[in-house]
Amino acid sequence: MENSDSLLALSALAQETRLAAFRLLVRHEPEGLPAGELARLLDVPQNTLSTHLGLLARADLVTAHRDGRVIRYRAHLACVENLVLFLLNDCCRGEPALCGSILSALTDTPCAPKTC
Repeated sequence: MENSDSLLALSALAQETRLAAFRLLVRHEPEGLPAGELARLLDVPQNTLSTHLGLLARADLVTAHRDGRVIRYRAHLACVENLVLFLLNDCCRGEPALCGSILSALTDTPCAPKTC
């Protein structure tokens, strides 16, 4: 991941509604959510949410798939993985013990990497 890609992703998430939408989509992986349902759950007008989802999509954080008349959105978890790895790439300077608390926090979550 390049600096420009990481800045685009981080700036897309740096807004309350977009962050809430993204986190909600992460919770609904792998099936995702229809745009209308996402708007209802977030209590946001559909046209406003559409703008936010467009920004998240341009940052490659969400994907959209048409299912008949419904557009279903999903979190793009591979992009999130790349972003986290980009941020932590230089974390331990070759000494894994320095990043032990981060690694244990990631593996102690209900959705540890091996089960997602």
